[in-house]
Amino acid sequence: MIEAGSLIRSLSGRPAARNFHTFVINEIGLGIVTGRFPIGSILANDAEMMETYGVSRTVLREALKTLEAKGMVEARPKVGTRVTPSSRWSFFDPQVLSWHFYAKPDQRFFESLFDVRGALEARAIALASARRTAEHVRLMKYWLHQMDIAQGNLEAHGLSALEIHRVIADSSGNALLRSVTGIVELTLALALKSLDAGTGAAYCRDSLAAHGDLVSAVEAGTASAAALAGSAVIELDNNRAKLLL
Repeated sequence: MIEAGSLIRSLSGRPAARNFHTFVINEIGLGIVTGRFPIGSILANDAEMMETYGVSRTVLREALKTLEAKGMVEARPKVGTRVTPSSRWSFFDPQVLSWHFYAKPDQRFFESLFDVRGALEARAIALASARRTAEHVRLMKYWLHQMDIAQGNLEAHGLSALEIHRVIADSSGNALLRSVTGIVELTLALALKSLDAGTGAAYCRDSLAAHGDLVSAVEAGTASAAALAGSAVIELDNNRAKLLL
């Protein structure tokens, strides 16, 4: 499991592993998603991987069990550990999603990401407009202010935007809708990845305005206006992410 926001924090480089177990999971998982370990291929035997990653058999086995639980590999007697088809991967797993940030941009995958984000966030926003509390509104306004004072710092801007979406998901009162956080973070990170010194300021300005409209509409309980603002936020990120293709 990865901490929310860690992908955006890693925009300047690969995320650091907390321990050997996480390191091995990241190395193999990232290798699978990026094609270094192709679908259908058999991973190296335990002895080779233990030497490659500098870990014990126990650490390696636990890492492979974790990847198997994510649907990415399967162990077969007398065959070894095989990389499974992507149709079996747990795409709602934040860690699996995060590895796609480093993969070659894929138009169909990007379309799928934003389709799912749009569907899930639309429902979360509608429920949040009816169920938000004063505390939820306070938190959204706090993070909106953090976006405002980010002063072009893309990491700070992205983290603040992510927190607004997390509060909206939480205020929906639907625990399952909180699973959208990983997708929101990946789409946000992709949008930020497309920016440079010449485009960052305009994006941050437009994003701040769209999020301001979203927070105001949710606070007012105006579901229709909140839906339009939410769509504007997603469209802004979608248009930026497309530039990576």
